[in-house]
Amino acid sequence: MATKFNIGAIVSADLTVPQADLLKDFYTKVIGWQAEDLAMKDGNGAYADYVMKDNAGNWAGGVCHSRGVNQDLPPQWIVYVNVADIAQSMAQCLTLGGKVLKEARTAEGELQYALLQDPLGAILAVTKMPEE
Repeated sequence: MATKFNIGAIVSADLTVPQADLLKDFYTKVIGWQAEDLAMKDGNGAYADYVMKDNAGNWAGGVCHSRGVNQDLPPQWIVYVNVADIAQSMAQCLTLGGKVLKEARTAEGELQYALLQDPLGAILAVTKMPEE
């Protein structure tokens, strides 16, 4: 059964850094998360990012290398929030004085997420989770 996320619910939190291997181990020891390899590939070859899971095996977040699609992400925990419409959230962000720092699309061109900065500088990502 798929998890249903309400609009406005926090979906995940991801950290993107140059040395994801080191921090994967740090967070498994500090928090007690379990790390599961997630196969990735960029122009320089294959590597693994990490899905971090709680002690029941549920997805808690990710620790990712700053490579490939993640190369421009800041080295901080980014919270992903479920929205009804990514493009509409991006437009509202701009209208209200924020910035769109990055948008990511699937191979088919569909918006996957957008990295937003509010008018005071805080960063978060908006995404649209599939409906059941």
